[in-house]
Amino acid sequence: MSIRFETVGVEAAHLIAALHATAVDDAWNDLAFAETLGMSGMLACVALESDDNPVGFVLLRKVLDEAEVILVAVDRARRRQGIARRLLTHVLAEHDGLARAYLEVASDNLAAIALYQALGFTEVGRRRGYYKRAAGDPVDAHVMGISLPLPCRAGA
Repeated sequence: MSIRFETVGVEAAHLIAALHATAVDDAWNDLAFAETLGMSGMLACVALESDDNPVGFVLLRKVLDEAEVILVAVDRARRRQGIARRLLTHVLAEHDGLARAYLEVASDNLAAIALYQALGFTEVGRRRGYYKRAAGDPVDAHVMGISLPLPCRAGA
């Protein structure tokens, strides 16, 4: 599968919102992405197939020598094909001068936790009841971090 990566800004808020809607049930709208992408240090990287069809994105905020991964999303129909792994590897390797990266992930999102651990992220904290669910009890967030640059890993 041929995938290329493109860094985009506020002008791509509609594209990213539409892609986010293919990935999750509680997607952000265009305005939320436009406001977020307009923040200092924010960037988005989109994964595009050879026909320019967007299949995933990473939203990241850089502050000094650290990065916070805000969102990672892949079209539901394209999951489990290594797109999220390739996106994260690309965006974290692309930006020189980063010493650490952090992210939060719901404790019940086992596939995402496994991906982040495979990339070398480790749990550095936990936020109890951080994610509020429409039905059911709140879910903890694992706060995960990694030192950069990324180590070379097989299959990355």
